[in-house]
Amino acid sequence: MPIEILMPALSPTMKEGNLAKWVKKEGDKIKAGEVIAEIETDKATMEVEAVDEGTLGKILVAEGTENVAVNSCIALLLEDGEDKKAVENYAVKSAAPSAEVKKEEVKAAVSAPAAPTFVAAAPAPTNTSFSSSTKASPLAKRIAKEEGVAISQIQGTGPHGRVIKDDVLDFLKSGGARAGVVRRNPQEFYALKNNNMRKVIARRLLESKQTVPHFYLSCELNINKLMELRAALNEVAPQDENGNPEYKISVNDLIIKATAMALKKVPEANSAWTDEAVLVYNNVDISMAVAIDGGLITPIIKNADQKTIQAISKEAKQLAKKARDGKLQPEEFQGGSFSISNLGMFGIDNFAAIVNPPQSCILAVARAVEKPIVEHGQIKIASMMNVTLSSDHRSVDGAVGAEFLKALRRYIEHPILMVL
Repeated sequence: MPIEILMPALSPTMKEGNLAKWVKKEGDKIKAGEVIAEIETDKATMEVEAVDEGTLGKILVAEGTENVAVNSCIALLLEDGEDKKAVENYAVKSAAPSAEVKKEEVKAAVSAPAAPTFVAAAPAPTNTSFSSSTKASPLAKRIAKEEGVAISQIQGTGPHGRVIKDDVLDFLKSGGARAGVVRRNPQEFYALKNNNMRKVIARRLLESKQTVPHFYLSCELNINKLMELRAALNEVAPQDENGNPEYKISVNDLIIKATAMALKKVPEANSAWTDEAVLVYNNVDISMAVAIDGGLITPIIKNADQKTIQAISKEAKQLAKKARDGKLQPEEFQGGSFSISNLGMFGIDNFAAIVNPPQSCILAVARAVEKPIVEHGQIKIASMMNVTLSSDHRSVDGAVGAEFLKALRRYIEHPILMVL
């Protein structure tokens, strides 16, 4: 009897995902532990390994299929001694997949190009003609309809001249005419389809602003001494065999370390709200916001208060790279006790970030600007950096937020305390 390959749950909260790619094809021999497919969640693209051995007998869900329910059957695996006939009349026992897939689409389907499609800012045309005599796959018809292309204009390369998805995409890439598009409005726009990550971000941000009573505290920090420490640490960095420094400390690395140490001084800011109690975390796990294609993700520097600045720098760079490559594991971005969002590199003078529940706080870091300050009655030039603490007022009072910023100021303006 064929073995059902089910859509895996790659995190405790995952209910559905996109089947991004099949690494194996029908008829391939598979060993336990081999990668057979890639699944796209709201946070990353992850590899799926085979649990059993056998031959991939039939793919039930094509690559590129979205919103596939967890634990639904996506393929059938033939055991030793079984042939193709075993899957022909097999009744799937698990939950049905979220999309019905035709055989030729399984072979030819690849996810649609990520590039935005140029469309008219008008209601979808209703006068696009589709010849009933032209054979086309359902996916090809849907794409053609969305693009305003008459399917009869396209030469099919599928079985018996059937138009498949790739035929429609090739037709559009070659400058194929958009049939029946009526421009009622001179405005035009790009349509960027919302991926799972963008949908989750939208839902969580809306939930945060609707349910979390935010309040904000801002102050300016003098980072002159912080910059001096950064230069000194980078100057003494050991070199590798190619003569390159083994590490390069950034301002953000130092902010992460200073924040972690300030949270040890004011643990009430390292907390989460629940209806039963305010949870004060023992570990200081800093979530750092990283912008990636299609959204935002927050990989975590765990136990940041216990790590050296050099270790934080190395780990932050590794996590940021994995985030942009879509290779983060769930344990690397799920959780965290406090968040930092740094937009200083974009020239932002100040901003307020949105709390990421169930965390109580997020620190927004802006750019440093040279300006005159008065110190001991003398006017001096200093690099001043604006930070804004956004807090959940249910768990963090104004006094607690102020105490945290006071502790943060001490570590930022006297950074030698971070290395003692």
